[in-house]
Amino acid sequence: MRELETAMRKASAQGTIFAAAVAERARISSSDLDCMDFINLEGRMTAGRLAELTGLTTGAITGVVDRLEKAGFVRRERDDSDRRKVFIAPVPERLMEIGRFYELMQRAMEKQAGGYTDAELRLLLRYATESYQSILTATAELKEMMEASPKAKTSSIKRPPRAS
Repeated sequence: MRELETAMRKASAQGTIFAAAVAERARISSSDLDCMDFINLEGRMTAGRLAELTGLTTGAITGVVDRLEKAGFVRRERDDSDRRKVFIAPVPERLMEIGRFYELMQRAMEKQAGGYTDAELRLLLRYATESYQSILTATAELKEMMEASPKAKTSSIKRPPRAS
């Protein structure tokens, strides 16, 4: 389990570094790029849905959407049947500008996936999907813990042991 955790942490950290380079090129923050990725994956959605997917508050999402809209990556659209309801919609032309950087990663991942059977890929998909849900839960728990004790020192948080 420790080897799997180490491998996943390394992959996650490298993905973060890759995304940071893309975000810098797009002139937005890494966290805004992460939110934009959810919008890109799911398409038009409400701020509430984006908050649900990311675990961020709706107040934080408002700031994210403001910045992404200003940068031209998303636009707000009113619902035709209920004008009070607002959707966040991706701007495909702008997403394509930075999407080309992800083609490098996509090709590498497709090459890697070619060495797995369909059953193995289904297992990996299940693991990745369940990992997302686990991390979302852990994020909510972390926020609750920090809100309950805002003055708690970060040194009291136990870090996982380093792999040897």
